[in-house]
Amino acid sequence: MTMDHTEHRHAQHMKAEHKQSALNRLKTVRGHLEGVIGMVEDERYCPDIMKQVSALEGSLEKVNRVLLQNHVETCVMHAVEDGRSAEIVDELMETLRYTPSVTGAKGDIG
Repeated sequence: MTMDHTEHRHAQHMKAEHKQSALNRLKTVRGHLEGVIGMVEDERYCPDIMKQVSALEGSLEKVNRVLLQNHVETCVMHAVEDGRSAEIVDELMETLRYTPSVTGAKGDIG
C-alpha cells in the first residue's frame, strides 16, 4: 500500500504531543502484530489469536482518536478561522463515516 502525499489539502503540522502519541501507539501495534503473526504461524489456539486481534483493533482505535483530536485542534480550527467551515465539516463528516469506533456511531452518520 502506498501513501499519496499529493492530497495534503490544507494540512497543518501535527501537534508534537499527538504525533508522538500516535507514533508510540503505532510502533507498539507493529510489535504486537508481529507477535500475532507468530501465533498464527505456530498454529496457536484460535480464540487466543482472536483476543489478540481484538486488542490490536482497540489499539488502532486509540490511534484514530489521537489523530481525530489533532485534526480538530489544528486543521479544523484553521479552516474555521479561514472561513471554510462548511468545507471542513463536510470533510470531517465523511472521515467519521469510516471511523464508527471513534464516534460510537453505529452505521451511517449523515
